[in-house]
Amino acid sequence: MDSLWQLALDSLWPMVSGALTATIPLAIISFALGLAVALMVALMRISTNKVVSGIARGYISIIRGTPLLVQLFVIFYGLPSVGITIDPWPSAIIAFTLNVGGYAAEIIRAAILSVPGGQWEAGYTIGMSKTRTLYKLILPQAARVAIPPLSNTFISLVKDTSLASMILVTEMFRRAQEIAATTYEFMLLYMEAAAIYWVICLVLSAVQDRMESRLEKYVA
Repeated sequence: MDSLWQLALDSLWPMVSGALTATIPLAIISFALGLAVALMVALMRISTNKVVSGIARGYISIIRGTPLLVQLFVIFYGLPSVGITIDPWPSAIIAFTLNVGGYAAEIIRAAILSVPGGQWEAGYTIGMSKTRTLYKLILPQAARVAIPPLSNTFISLVKDTSLASMILVTEMFRRAQEIAATTYEFMLLYMEAAAIYWVICLVLSAVQDRMESRLEKYVA
């Protein structure tokens, strides 16, 4: 028992270090890029141009209809067969970004559509163009609606980064796998990794609750 306790203590920092240097940065970078993709896709989705809207629908359908692990494998293991080789980290970022983009696009689209149509008319009345009205009036109001579900998406992404270990990214779960492979204490190491993920998600959930409480002041 003492040896297991010591192993847990000795392995704690390597896994926390993996979370700080890989898991969290990977999630933040992918989420930020994914939001940019999602906004573009959401605007394409609500476009009156059927071709543009159809492309957005197809992208969302593919992303939401295929497992994230398969998307990772296609990018990291599949693309080399057609002459495109991408390192593990960029591969993970690309896969997570595209995945977030597909899911968050529908959240942003719904948020934009939730803004009353009169807000568009108000922007036109004071001389704003359609683009200016979108960015100055519509998106700020839509953000208040979108932030809670987008926060959930980010929390899910933090957990999903564990899949990056399958394409050789040395994040927190891969650190746990490496230590477990040499000590054969798989249950202990994997439970410890689960506990660290849980703590991270608790912190993020607390931040989310704080943000939602502040947003409630501005939501009619």
